[in-house]
Amino acid sequence: MKTVNSYDIASVEESAPEGQTPASLGKAAFAEPAWLPELDYLADYTHPRTANPAFWRPINFIRRNRGLYNLTKTFRAIRRNGPVEIGRIIRAHFRRQQPRLEAEIQIGKHERQNQENTVFPNAFKISIITPIHNTPEQHLKQMIDSVRAQTYKNWELCLADASDRNHSYAETTCESYVQRDSRIKYCKLDEKAGISANSNRAIEIASGEYIAILDHDDVLHPSALYEVMKAVCRDGADFIYTDEAAFSRDHTVFLKHHKPDYAFDTLCSCNYISHFTVFSRGLTVRAGLFRSEYDGSHDYDLILRYTDSASRICHIPKLLYFRRSQEESGEASINNKLHSAASAEKAITEHLGRHGIAAEVEKKFGLPGFYRVTCALTQTPKVSIIIPSKDNASLLRNCLSSIVERTTYPNYEIIVVENNSTKESTFAFYDEIKRHPHISVVYWKGKGFNYSEICNFGVRYAKGEHLVFLNNDVVMITPNWIEEMLMYSQRSDVGMVGMKLYFLNGSVQHAGVVLGLGGIAGHVYLGAHYDDIGFMGKLQIVQNMSAVTAACMMTKKSVFEEAGLFAPEFRSSFNDIDLCLKMRNAGYLIVWTPYAEAYHLESKSRGYYTASGKKHEMNQETSFFWEKWGKVLAAGDPYYNCNYSLERADYSLR
Repeated sequence: MKTVNSYDIASVEESAPEGQTPASLGKAAFAEPAWLPELDYLADYTHPRTANPAFWRPINFIRRNRGLYNLTKTFRAIRRNGPVEIGRIIRAHFRRQQPRLEAEIQIGKHERQNQENTVFPNAFKISIITPIHNTPEQHLKQMIDSVRAQTYKNWELCLADASDRNHSYAETTCESYVQRDSRIKYCKLDEKAGISANSNRAIEIASGEYIAILDHDDVLHPSALYEVMKAVCRDGADFIYTDEAAFSRDHTVFLKHHKPDYAFDTLCSCNYISHFTVFSRGLTVRAGLFRSEYDGSHDYDLILRYTDSASRICHIPKLLYFRRSQEESGEASINNKLHSAASAEKAITEHLGRHGIAAEVEKKFGLPGFYRVTCALTQTPKVSIIIPSKDNASLLRNCLSSIVERTTYPNYEIIVVENNSTKESTFAFYDEIKRHPHISVVYWKGKGFNYSEICNFGVRYAKGEHLVFLNNDVVMITPNWIEEMLMYSQRSDVGMVGMKLYFLNGSVQHAGVVLGLGGIAGHVYLGAHYDDIGFMGKLQIVQNMSAVTAACMMTKKSVFEEAGLFAPEFRSSFNDIDLCLKMRNAGYLIVWTPYAEAYHLESKSRGYYTASGKKHEMNQETSFFWEKWGKVLAAGDPYYNCNYSLERADYSLR
């Protein structure tokens, strides 16, 4: 986890040319800059007295080896939580053994009675709309039966049937249910109308104050509507969605999708909300119904429009919707997917336009259902890159070289903040780099090490509208890294932007920070392979996070000052997380993008917290953080579902 903002050893690897990967590059990839006399590889590295190499080297190895890292985390959890943790691990193992649908939708008799006897202050009717088209008879019956099994009774099921003559049993089946249950409504439609038109017809015959969408062959948990009503009455929600799972033909539940709370940028990367969605009738009036021109991604388009218009979006972190997996093949399926992707691109582009964001949207090849958004830069403001540094001239040389030689963005400055260096070679290097038009050196005269004060001091000299806080152990990979971060930082609703960082061996060092992970906060997917996709594409898409690391983060200078700068009480730990949380409190979003990449070899020059003095400092700052943000930590990370483990960084279930 990156909670210590330190000066580490950086590699001199350069960005991969087309077709290469970060891990495949070496020293030869760099061309020697004309303004540097030498470019030593891992040179000028001196272990600080507080860090014993015999200790941190095996620790460093473990953190970069995913298997060993996860095993170590497991033993630490057992040591911290005692024997009860062993039981939790065993239960988690069995949960991974792909449970059956029947087990997942079971509800005890006592619990059912409690839910059925619950009296809500506003017992709104929920109209479930379901367009039917050639649904297999058994699947159709299972869907209807799951609605009739709901513990909340004030519902109606509106079935709009567009099945062809070869599937006439659908009408017979539906009519038989209508005869048995007056809450079920049925209408027969033209089979050529299209999914949006059929869905709208179902809404037309609905009479409920709230409308829910259920696909014709999927299944609801018996508590689904009960949980929705709890959210409506407790929070006044007008748009509600739940977690969902997928099951196979043999009713094996093979995927559980526990979702984050509403996240604007994540939703622009994929339709993570999907099922089960419930919304007030007022939203249909304000934002309209389904639109036929978006067939294929009609639900995505509806969700984008309704979340724009909703006054209160509520996420229920429970598996209440079970969708049937259908294996498709053939040219027709491929054409449908292409049409669906085109409709989604159109819907996302329009959605961004409603927010005043001009952007190009394209599907991610190899990741169906995921999209890349490239926003146009509204202008090219000056960007001030602030780099704290103490001695380790070759470390700084590598960092500066990667910026000067690689960066495509023209309007930037680099401010090196000198922090009480002692080596003559360091000051000789400063004299050299001052001759470069983009670089200046300022001198912080404080005592000891205080990352927050050093960065705040550097900001005084910044002329840019946007700030980049950068460790001197970072080497850039992406030439247009500033553009990739600035396209988000320029937005009025964004407070901070982070990038994707790799260790020297190409494994993931930073893909966003999750509150509570491993204690106070941790880096998700720490140690993952550089080309891993991640659960639901999380290593490959832009998304909102609670925090990002100050090893490389970008923010507007105005927002930085509004948030109160870095807090000096966090001398070396948690200052980046604290700053991001202050921005979140002020209403700003934190964005992480995988399209800006760099190498980062953390905690090398300052070392790990092995000395008693450093341990005391770490414990003190941990106490400060708990005192300041304890309620936020207790509430959980809104962008990381409470069903995921806080002991592992790979989205494992608790």
